[in-house]
Amino acid sequence: MVIGFIMDPLESIDPMDETTSHLMYECNQRGHTVFFLEPHDLYVRSSRLVARMRNVTVERDLPMSEYWRRTIQCLRNEALLFEEITQIDALFLRKDPPLIHETMEYLTPVSDQVFIINSTLGQMKAYSKLYLLNFPDIIPETHISRDPVRLRRIIDEFGGAMVVKPLSRSKGEGVIKVSLKDRDNLNSLIHYYVKSFEPYPRREPIMVQEYLEQVKTEGDVRILLLNGEILGAMRRIPAEGDFRTNIHAGARPARHQITESDRRICRAIAPRLVADGLYFVGIDIIGDKLVEINVVSPGGIPRINRLEGVRLEKAVIDFVERKVQEMKGEATAA
Repeated sequence: MVIGFIMDPLESIDPMDETTSHLMYECNQRGHTVFFLEPHDLYVRSSRLVARMRNVTVERDLPMSEYWRRTIQCLRNEALLFEEITQIDALFLRKDPPLIHETMEYLTPVSDQVFIINSTLGQMKAYSKLYLLNFPDIIPETHISRDPVRLRRIIDEFGGAMVVKPLSRSKGEGVIKVSLKDRDNLNSLIHYYVKSFEPYPRREPIMVQEYLEQVKTEGDVRILLLNGEILGAMRRIPAEGDFRTNIHAGARPARHQITESDRRICRAIAPRLVADGLYFVGIDIIGDKLVEINVVSPGGIPRINRLEGVRLEKAVIDFVERKVQEMKGEATAA
């Protein structure tokens, strides 16, 4: 089987802590041919989608650090392959945010011939935090606006602390806590975030959500879902003096026992995720509220593996193999 990975440059990745490297390693261990490419490697030739790719398949049973070193060596030793993308059986879209819509538009017409995880249309639907609005009963009190006056009124009327989030950023970037205790800076922050110096149509709407106090002591829970089912989970404890639970912002991982509340949230969102082709997803929960849905290169596998003594990547590649076989069977039947 040929499995491609559209992703960030290999040299930029720490293979011990990145989900993508573990997925690639598992593919390599199973004897699949692994191709690497970046978003700018896609182009069209004679109305066909073609990619500049590298074959990064290496020998099996290497330690991860050595596997990654030899994978990077392939970039120098192997010639570029110019292949139609439909020569690939499965394609992982593992480029870190922001989402590149042009890439999604290139790939959508071939999504019935290549199994893409996650689907291009699904990623375009769910990339923004607006996707949370599909589940109003299980998210914190949420407001979205580009009007500084309206946003200030919302915070005044709420009376407690709230969290401001840009709609399309990741890894905790730009997420801040605001309250009426800091009135002098509050107006300035709101105006800065919405870019109030711009004409109203060009301003940036922002999300303002209820601040959930338990995040300071309990952190949040990252749950990985595979085809709507719970794959694994960990708790993320924020760093001292911070409320953000992103590992990239200094939070630390800890073991987590799935609760009935977690399962209830997962059951509520799973049908929509699967219907949108969002098969491998990371969700974040604080208390009994869903606060994030991560569909663009969701992470967490290496840390959960270490906490639980498991290898979650095996289940992901099992699933991809099944989906490819189903797709081929449907094509043969047709």
